[in-house]
Amino acid sequence: MGFGDLKTAAGLHMLNDFLADRSYIEGFGPSQADVAVFEAVSAPPPADLCHALRWYNHIQSYEKQKASLPGVKKALGKYGPVDVEDTTAGAAADTKDDDDIDLFGSDDEEESEEAKRLRDERLAQYESKKSKKPAVVAKSSILLDVKPWDDETDMAKLEECVRSIQTDGLVWGSSKLVPVGYGIKKLQIQCVVEDDKVGTDMLEERITAFEDYVQSMDVAAFNKI
Repeated sequence: MGFGDLKTAAGLHMLNDFLADRSYIEGFGPSQADVAVFEAVSAPPPADLCHALRWYNHIQSYEKQKASLPGVKKALGKYGPVDVEDTTAGAAADTKDDDDIDLFGSDDEEESEEAKRLRDERLAQYESKKSKKPAVVAKSSILLDVKPWDDETDMAKLEECVRSIQTDGLVWGSSKLVPVGYGIKKLQIQCVVEDDKVGTDMLEERITAFEDYVQSMDVAAFNKI
């Protein structure tokens, strides 16, 4: 398996496709697999590769704890969707069977016609599979704390203002009033967003614009779906 050279556009595109329906390289939590691929990428992917960029920013947040992440780091070629040679500098050399083919390696003059045929066939199969794969929309569940100015703020009107914010990729959920002291209550409200369309910065800007009712907004919980 592998992604090819992750410093090239082809490698980053393959990584982006691989992460379209995954949060991590392996399993359901950050591991040494993510560290190995993260170090090979070396720089944030471009914005149009949204899945790869989301993953990169998330793994970057573990910068100080990456040595303590679970798992054993393997050669880069051990991760990914297809058989691709690990070309990362310093990666451990893998013993290859005679029928292992490098999909993205350069055409060697000594490469046999059979090897070329097999490589082209596998690449065609991968492209066909990728084209049939349905797009997966990355979503997050966010719990917001919206604080009023004082105990005289009309909380029903405050919630009405918050829910009046309607945009593509945003769905409001349940809510409740939570005491914070001195007779003041904050609005705690759930929403589900499409990551590529709605961010917490946008929510904060839109909610705090109701300055007659809202003093501030905080993110109480944020979970990928």
